[in-house]
Amino acid sequence: MNSKTAPDGAPKIAIVCAGAVGSHVGGHLTRAGFAPILVDFWPEHVETMRRDGLKLTGMTEAECFTQPVEAWHITELERLSRERPVDIAFVCAKSYDTVWATEMIRQYLAPDGFVVSLQNGINEERVAGVVGWGKTMGSIASLIAVELHGPGEVRRNVQLGGERHTVFRVGEPHGRITDRARHVADMLGHVDSAIATPNLWGERWSKLVINSMRNPMSAATGLGGNEADRLDYTRRLAIRIAGEAIRIGLAHGFTLEKLYGMEPERVAEAAEGSNEAMTEIETVLERNAQGRSGGQRPSMGQDIQKGRRTEIDYINGLVVDYAERLGLPADANRAIVEVVKRVERKEIAPAPENVRHI
Repeated sequence: MNSKTAPDGAPKIAIVCAGAVGSHVGGHLTRAGFAPILVDFWPEHVETMRRDGLKLTGMTEAECFTQPVEAWHITELERLSRERPVDIAFVCAKSYDTVWATEMIRQYLAPDGFVVSLQNGINEERVAGVVGWGKTMGSIASLIAVELHGPGEVRRNVQLGGERHTVFRVGEPHGRITDRARHVADMLGHVDSAIATPNLWGERWSKLVINSMRNPMSAATGLGGNEADRLDYTRRLAIRIAGEAIRIGLAHGFTLEKLYGMEPERVAEAAEGSNEAMTEIETVLERNAQGRSGGQRPSMGQDIQKGRRTEIDYINGLVVDYAERLGLPADANRAIVEVVKRVERKEIAPAPENVRHI
């Protein structure tokens, strides 16, 4: 995983909003010989990393280590005005924080520097609205399941992808594979398997389908990922949600990738009443649960536990928005948005019963 050597003349890297994903990537890049600056707005997280290093844990011994890292408070970014500018800025913020986070780093980019959206949702347009399309790139982190367990501590709750599953997919908005996309993919290969893809938008929507079926289920019910998959009515609701999102994405012309190794069409068929497809998809979901730790909880479920705002408007809410553009149904996605918003507002507590009516 970290056997590669960072090249001479490595780029100057900033990781903006270094929460779970950003810290995980930053820790592994640092260990590989790069020197990313991990910038975050949680003071205790930054101070813990400075004092004790960044503690990373995973499902194998090789993934468990403590790494000294360069950690900055956001108030310290002005130091970059007196230093070499940033070549690559990974924005790892929640979707609703994308614009200000991109604006914050924009003024410190090198003339040929660019921003990589390493986030859930589809935020490249927001990034481009600040820095322009020529300075915008996307990267999907597929089935990574990391959690900021406490200040200075990130836990990964799924197996490494390796040759079995490509975790990072790096793409340009225009769809051509460029040298800089290959370079970013090579860098992320120090963290886990990575490729440059000509299908950024299809990869994005495919990840959105996964997020739409897993994240709100945890937020609404309080269940972990494995628990939600093993309860019949939450599992089947998740498949219905995914089926809607797949049909909407296909209607918009996206070329979808496999989902957990499942063909998107089969997931949609299961959602639409095919018993044969349902049996096939449920078997895959059960098999995938065996590769996750029992404590794995999707990020939206983590947000509810921590009393934080969720990204529901940017995940299932985005599915609903895209459905409305074409006059397509999205009843299950619309309903789960309303439930999660009620939980978020503390009108109801997370519980499996919250989704029985959908």
